Amino acid sequence: QVDPKDYTFSGLKDETVGRLPGKVAGQQFVIQDCENCNIYIFDHSATITIDDCVNCQIFLGPIKGSVFFRDCKDCKCIVACQQFRTRDCRKLEVFLCCATQPIIESSTGMKFGCFQYYYPELALQFKDAGLSIFNNTWSNIHDFTPVSGENNWGLLPEDAVVQDYVPLPSSEELKAVRISTDAMRSIIPVTRGRRQKSSDESCLVVFFAGDYTTANARKLIDEMTGKGFQLVQTKEVSMKAEDAHRVFQQCASEFIPLLEKGPVVALEFNGEGAVEGCRNTINDVFSGTKVFVSESKASASQDVDNFYNFADMQMGM
Repeated sequence: QVDPKDYTFSGLKDETVGRLPGKVAGQQFVIQDCENCNIYIFDHSATITIDDCVNCQIFLGPIKGSVFFRDCKDCKCIVACQQFRTRDCRKLEVFLCCATQPIIESSTGMKFGCFQYYYPELALQFKDAGLSIFNNTWSNIHDFTPVSGENNWGLLPEDAVVQDYVPLPSSEELKAVRISTDAMRSIIPVTRGRRQKSSDESCLVVFFAGDYTTANARKLIDEMTGKGFQLVQTKEVSMKAEDAHRVFQQCASEFIPLLEKGPVVALEFNGEGAVEGCRNTINDVFSGTKVFVSESKASASQDVDNFYNFADMQMGM
């Protein structure tokens, strides 16, 4: 028998509270009427609602469904979810991983950055919540109630440090979680999203399903960002043969047989020389792996558009 009290934080003031990995295990959670609290849910959950919280720092592990903030103000959060919504909120700063387009309504002073966090159990919690680490539309915000001439939301500074917003937990119980906020170790690849690109040259790389797809994608991200290129966006999505023709065009036939194994992982890198950088790295590091890489700077921007237009349609964006 589930006791709702075990899945609720209510009416707390000036406290540090949380749940350790394995303690929520996919249940719903409610956070309400908390003030000046540090709240950490180090587990996956079904849905989370956060109501009437003021000046709280909140970490929420992967949420299979939606997270809904209502009537909250001056909160700083790290959140991973399928759907993100706010209503009647002001001044929330959120490091976000969201699989669908985040929605704000009647909310002002909202700021968003890319989710950056690591602890050993987090990767499995993403799987248990049915979330892909590569599907993150953190910066593609939809404002349901825009006001003409005003902007209700913006992006956090590029160099924003997670720990300056949501500090590591100070309580003995929660210190047991082995956390790193180093962007290089983040479970979610840190992407530029909608930020201004540094160059007009991008390159599309697509890995096909297999035992090492995630590891290969992460390795390429490390190699390319280590060389100063920027990761703009990532996507994990299933493709059919007709999609391959649209995206890979004349090379489609060589990749179609690989699509039956499962979803593909696509990465967009940006920077002068991105195409050559990707092609060289893939030849050096992934010589035995079939990978789609843009052929040239001229075709690359079309590749990126073709793929992400297809992917957005797939995800119903």
